[in-house]
Amino acid sequence: QVQLVESGGGLVQPGGSLRLACAASGFTVRSFAMNWYRQAPGKERELVARISSFVRATNYADSVKGRFTISRDNDKNTVYLQMNSLEPEDTAVYYCRTEIRGVDYWGQGTQVTVSS
Repeated sequence: QVQLVESGGGLVQPGGSLRLACAASGFTVRSFAMNWYRQAPGKERELVARISSFVRATNYADSVKGRFTISRDNDKNTVYLQMNSLEPEDTAVYYCRTEIRGVDYWGQGTQVTVSS
């Protein structure tokens, strides 16, 4: 059974950092592309970062380039999103997603709030 569980969200001041984790079960994260999305209140869900299977090629939304880093720990079967220099505009629920043989799987999300 495929399952994605996010953690690491919280309240942080502008300029601060957080590291989100997406713990996977039922499959191996190294074999599939893994994605972080976010959805802010009143806005559509958007792709934030992606890491490809095996070769670890990464892609980022323009709004987070240079501030966020996606990575993968194959031993822990977990994907991370390191978020630095956080801005109020980064406030959102962050979701982990993967697609396996045409089926989308999402985690339950973790809230990130950037506020002073």
